Amino acid sequence: MNDHPQDLKYSKEHEWIKLGENGIGEVGITHFAQDSLGDVVFVELPEVGDGVEQFEKMGEIESVKAVSDLYSPISGKIVERNDRLIDSPELVNDRPYDDGWLVRVELADASETDKLLSADEYAAFLDTEG
Repeated sequence: MNDHPQDLKYSKEHEWIKLGENGIGEVGITHFAQDSLGDVVFVELPEVGDGVEQFEKMGEIESVKAVSDLYSPISGKIVERNDRLIDSPELVNDRPYDDGWLVRVELADASETDKLLSADEYAAFLDTEG
């Protein structure tokens, strides 16, 4: 699947970030990641107010296959988390770029997005991984 949303930036750990207004970024995992994981049964997210560092672990995602670490694509402070995932973790599978978002982060340094991949670069990265 090569139709990664063009308005997002991607990490090589298969997270995405959508930059919003006021320096807030919405973070989730990619379609590739959820597809590789299989059915998601539990998501552990950082608390509101927690600090996260770019490319560092910020939580865990558990599927029927495995437990995987979640990495933050950006440094900053958690301002919101998607608590709907507690009761409905399958949203990550069903709508990874929409209702299945994980957290919203107040960016510490917006220039860090320069270290992330565009949709086309991410697609090319997946091609080399496969």
